Amino acid sequence: MKKIALYVFAILFILAGISHFVLEPFFTGAMPDWVPFRPAIVYISGVIEILLGIGLLYKPTRRKVGILIAIFLVLIFPVNIYMALEPEQYSIPAFALWLRLPLQFVLIWWVLKVRKVG
Repeated sequence: MKKIALYVFAILFILAGISHFVLEPFFTGAMPDWVPFRPAIVYISGVIEILLGIGLLYKPTRRKVGILIAIFLVLIFPVNIYMALEPEQYSIPAFALWLRLPLQFVLIWWVLKVRKVG
């Protein structure tokens, strides 16, 4: 069951990274206008998510990559807060944007658990 949780997390993280390329305008719009180089940040963060997801699948790097993913999720948390505070800018219901905030902590807990799968 732990292996399944590991693979599901890794696949979801890789798909999230791919979505940065497919849905770039959405991710760019999720950042405040004053943030410079928004499209570049979206693409770079997508590449990071893909690489981290792949790294989580590789046993020798799994423990370190799990920590890196947790740090990454903390670093992007302000974007989720911004989106929750500015729901009128998105075609997502406000309650869903607020629900995302505690979900971030679930994802951090999840990756810290699966990083230990042997």
